[in-house]
Amino acid sequence: MSIRGLKKKQPKTFKVKIITVDAEMEFSCEMKWKGKDLFDLVCRALGLRETWFFGLQYTLKGMCTWLKMDKKVLDQEIPKEDPISFHFLAKFYPEKVEEELLQEITQHLFFLQVKKQILDEEIYCSPEATVLLASYAVQAKYGDYDPNFHEPGFLAHDELLPKRVLRQYQLTAEMWEEKITAWYAEHRGIARDEAEMNYLKIAQDLEMYGVNYFPIAQNKNHTDLLLGVDAKGIHIYSINNRFSPNKSFEWSSIRNISCSEKELTIKPLDKKAEVFKFFSSQLKVNKLIFQLCIGNHDLFMRRRKVDSIEIQQMKAQAREEKARKKMENQRLAREKQLREEAERAKEELERRLFQLEDEARQANEALLRSQEAAELLAEKAQIAEEEAKLLAQNAAEAEQERQRLEITALKSKEEKRLMEQKMREAELIAVKLVKESDRRAKEAEHLKQDLHEAREAERKAKQKLLDITRLNYPHMAKYPQYSPGDSRDANFDKGSIKLDLKDVDLKRLSFEIERYQLDYLEKSRKFEDRLKELKSEIHALKLEEKQAGLYC
Repeated sequence: MSIRGLKKKQPKTFKVKIITVDAEMEFSCEMKWKGKDLFDLVCRALGLRETWFFGLQYTLKGMCTWLKMDKKVLDQEIPKEDPISFHFLAKFYPEKVEEELLQEITQHLFFLQVKKQILDEEIYCSPEATVLLASYAVQAKYGDYDPNFHEPGFLAHDELLPKRVLRQYQLTAEMWEEKITAWYAEHRGIARDEAEMNYLKIAQDLEMYGVNYFPIAQNKNHTDLLLGVDAKGIHIYSINNRFSPNKSFEWSSIRNISCSEKELTIKPLDKKAEVFKFFSSQLKVNKLIFQLCIGNHDLFMRRRKVDSIEIQQMKAQAREEKARKKMENQRLAREKQLREEAERAKEELERRLFQLEDEARQANEALLRSQEAAELLAEKAQIAEEEAKLLAQNAAEAEQERQRLEITALKSKEEKRLMEQKMREAELIAVKLVKESDRRAKEAEHLKQDLHEAREAERKAKQKLLDITRLNYPHMAKYPQYSPGDSRDANFDKGSIKLDLKDVDLKRLSFEIERYQLDYLEKSRKFEDRLKELKSEIHALKLEEKQAGLYC
């Protein structure tokens, strides 16, 4: 067989892109494949066994539709794209997530889808519940809270709260993160699958969880109601209230559901009860409602029957897996605890070692400081000793100086006393000298007067003698230079001798007066010099007394 023949026998294929909540996959499908063939391929790729909850959804002309399993893919009204895009989503929801979701992958896919619906506000959730759900989402993503690792701002890039809640409260991103982290810190020790299951257990109690809403009318003219289909039954809502249904039909109370064009009829199990009819805007909507009713009713009946062998095996495997995971988690928790204890012990030892090293370093530093202090104290002691010696020497010198000053003070007092005595004596001498001077002045005045009288008498005597001489010795008038006192003349009479003696006394008296005046002047000069010396000594003594007062 040729290579060309082999190529001709290869089936034709088309490309399909499958979009899950957190991933995208591409497959090549044969032209003859039905919806179930593609769906099974995707489930095998995901490792999913609980396939009855899921389906492949696509959007056509703004309307979401599910791919039919029993028809060929290309025979259905699907988008003409290359590749053709389908969303792998949960089509039906369990009544009790903890009992029905067995596989971890199933839980994870439900968790991602419900979380997205809450964030997109397809499911209403109160602000308090959104914060709690966000904390479980963070636990599932990041594991246990570690303040050393999960620093402020670590949730900045995560979408955890609906925009409606963010708009409702004027809180900053840091405040929301603080609220979420407060809950997150309390989930320590919860594994990822447990955190996701806790998330779903809270979400399944929300009024809009798992409900598919469709606009309907009770007549052909108005669309004034909403019809909701979920795992428990069919519910009728007012157009503005999706929380509390006006009327509900549980699957156990419905006898039959029929669909004809745009009309859908619900017949209760109680034949006496009123048959409910409603109209939808399009036949496709009616068919979609009918399809969801059949699928949910089948699951409702299936839950109330004995589990099939496959389900029993899956539950057993799930229990074994949970037990194994529980043991594994316990083992990991013990190992983690032991590791944390070992790390704490290590940190404690390191801290203790660091503390001991620090204490040793401080002790060495203290020793060095003490040695330096001892050396410094020794130097200070030596300096103090030298200062003590110097102070002793200064004290001795001060004592000597004090004694000298005392002696000086005593001398000064004695000298002062002597000077005062000398001053008093000088004053007495001065008084005496003044008196003596007055007396001598008076004596000199008397002597001058006597001298004047004597000279006057002498002049008169001489004049008289001359007159007598002229009368007795007329021939001597020619000789004026003749002195009657010449020794050759022996003819002096008695009166002449008396005159000569008188002249001698006068000369002697004049000489004595002059001598007395000179003596007086000499004594006055000496007395003035002595007074000056006394004043100088008194001034010096006063200066010494002032200096002695400063030293004291």
